[in-house]
Amino acid sequence: DHRDLHLSLRRQRQMCIRDRGWMYHALNQELSLDQAMRESMARAFSRLAGRLFSFALVFMIAAVVSPLQAGEDDFEPNFPRTMSWSAYNLGTTGYNQAVAIGKALKDNYDVNLRVLPGKNDVSRLLPLQRGRVQFSANGVATYFGQEGVFQFAGKTWGPMPLRMVMASHGESNQALGVADDLGIKTYADLRGKRVPYVRGAPALNVTTEAFLACGGLTWDDVERVDFPGYSAMWTGVVNGQVDAAYATTVSGPTRKLEASPRGIFWPPAPHDDEGCWERMATVVPFMQKHVATRGAAISVDNPHEGATYPYPMLITLADQDEQLVFDLARAIDVHYEEYKNADPGSIGWAMERQNFQWVVPFHDGSVRYFQSIGVWSDEAQAHNQRLIERQDVLAQAWQAHKAEDPDDFTEVWMSRRAEALTAAGFDPIWRQ
Repeated sequence: DHRDLHLSLRRQRQMCIRDRGWMYHALNQELSLDQAMRESMARAFSRLAGRLFSFALVFMIAAVVSPLQAGEDDFEPNFPRTMSWSAYNLGTTGYNQAVAIGKALKDNYDVNLRVLPGKNDVSRLLPLQRGRVQFSANGVATYFGQEGVFQFAGKTWGPMPLRMVMASHGESNQALGVADDLGIKTYADLRGKRVPYVRGAPALNVTTEAFLACGGLTWDDVERVDFPGYSAMWTGVVNGQVDAAYATTVSGPTRKLEASPRGIFWPPAPHDDEGCWERMATVVPFMQKHVATRGAAISVDNPHEGATYPYPMLITLADQDEQLVFDLARAIDVHYEEYKNADPGSIGWAMERQNFQWVVPFHDGSVRYFQSIGVWSDEAQAHNQRLIERQDVLAQAWQAHKAEDPDDFTEVWMSRRAEALTAAGFDPIWRQ
């Protein structure tokens, strides 16, 4: 009837007024109100569907992002108020990186990190062995400590159950830096030159020996000059007491030589020189080929072809609390952006730079963290377990040796060590 018709027209008009654009479209296109109403309703439905889709999309993104965000927001490690690490001397890249990570721990978790500088391998590992520090930002002496060789073959040491937390694999190399005023271009040119030997620092001395071997030389071919520590050795180069010294190419003391009248040059360990690398491998098993782009007198435009290993590596003992190690590995990873530019070598702590198949096993806490972020493989697990088995063989041999306690303790230990490792299918590397 008339009232129904009036009501229907009013509803149509109200719906069209809600979207005047469509009403104008109806007038311009000479559409009926009924057609305009249908198109208006279709557009309204389209808008509603779009809003529902947007809401669903936001919900799905939130479902993915929220757990990740919550994971970081909920990260509340139970760090001790004060944490202690040993490290290399003041001014070295190892010390500087430890301090930089300590600042991130302080800024985010109010942890006071005490970094105890040690002038040699013994002074860095002794606080860890005695429980004075929980961790050590150490060098390759970690491997010697694990193996119970050199300074660590005596009665007060023996093979240590050391574990890695994480390590720095930067754009630097390990090498012998030489005074540039001598015209030395290869390691073979060091024949007859003065080369430092640091008392109580087999990591420095054995790697120096390895680079001499690259040049076909031994300690008998150079003039050995003894020093009490790493910094003293490099000061000796600057002052003209010696002609070369071992370091990572980004270490602070190398900059002093670079800025001195003597200058600095890094002889290469050419990657295609099979003899060089074979001779090095007979001295140390842990060097890896690498082209450095950072360091004193080294850049992208002037790279150095040589060798490297992780430095510094953050280590602890196998019995260190697993949750503490998990949290520390996570903190170092999560806050990488905060300290990566603190030192030229700090970029090496990035997770994608970690080497999970080196010569020292990772701690269970680190392994658990690596597994949680999906970077730990079955191959890494098998390799890690094999390294732990090696340590177990060494520990058993050490206990038997201590019980026997022969007069020529160290000499007999090296023989017993080699026999035990060989029997278990491991290469002892050093036999005496």
